[in-house]
Amino acid sequence: MKRLVLISLAVVIIAAIGAVFAMTRDGQIVSPEGRGTVAIDGSTFEAFPLPDYAAQKVSSDYKSYFIEVEPGIKVHMLEVGSGYPVFLMHGNPTSGLLYRKVVEELPTDRLRLIMPTLVGLGFSSKIPASQHTLDNHMRWINTALAQLDVTGLVYVGQDWGGPVGLGALSRSPGLIEGAVVLNTGFNAPKEASSLSRAHDIAKTPIVGELLFERVVSIFDRLPDTQGDPESIPKDVADLYGRPVLESGNAKAPLAMMRMVPNSPDEPSSEQMREIERYVAGLNIPVEIVWGTNDPILGRGLPQMKKNFPGAPATETQAGHFLQEEVPAEIAAALLRIVDQVQ
Repeated sequence: MKRLVLISLAVVIIAAIGAVFAMTRDGQIVSPEGRGTVAIDGSTFEAFPLPDYAAQKVSSDYKSYFIEVEPGIKVHMLEVGSGYPVFLMHGNPTSGLLYRKVVEELPTDRLRLIMPTLVGLGFSSKIPASQHTLDNHMRWINTALAQLDVTGLVYVGQDWGGPVGLGALSRSPGLIEGAVVLNTGFNAPKEASSLSRAHDIAKTPIVGELLFERVVSIFDRLPDTQGDPESIPKDVADLYGRPVLESGNAKAPLAMMRMVPNSPDEPSSEQMREIERYVAGLNIPVEIVWGTNDPILGRGLPQMKKNFPGAPATETQAGHFLQEEVPAEIAAALLRIVDQVQ
């Protein structure tokens, strides 16, 4: 009997070790395949027909395609309209589709609206967790923009789309001509700090994997970050979640939470300092649109006002993904900036 108990205990231990190993695996590159080609201003890219659940959320005028930024690593691009370029960058764990409601408020006969999706999310390539670094994401988005060969643009950014988007633009001096800043951050931590309890848990090895990959889905919790939880119903959460969860590599959301620096000596802090210096040197028209009911970044508005002294700030009752709640306010600010730079 004692021997059977020991054997059973050993089996349980081995199974537990195997489960931990599976949870903490780095993951592999999953490179999506398109079909056909799409012509963009004289260049040809790999077309990607959106699946029905995504296609039904946007008009048939949208162009959907891939830009390969490194061998096997593709950035999924959405764009619609023609005219002055506008670069709209989302954050974790959404995709370029986060801006679809904002697009509905804008004149597509006047603006070329470009919406990349961060590598690891949406329909972009999935990568090992260890490759999710701020430096990599900045480089990949910068490379994608370079292949579009635009000479000037207005930028809109939220969440990680803030530092990734502006960080990418910092490596192509002179490209940005105006900006609309949503709930995000551009400042490196000067001392140990905490963005949120959820981020603290995410940074804990094994516990983070257990909670965010086995116990709950980050996509199911998106409504909790909103001023109005009903602004992200299940079909919208699935719009962001399905491409990641069905890809075979769903490491990005947790990896991007772990990218957030909590102290000056964490890996992302070096790039955040680079971005902070870049922001301090910008001399462009800027507007801020903020969701004050954001439990993650809502309290960051005073710092953002310091970054852009004199920039008009529209304070709303929206939450973290304010594109889902106040698209008209975002579009209005964007049009005001475009009017200034054209």
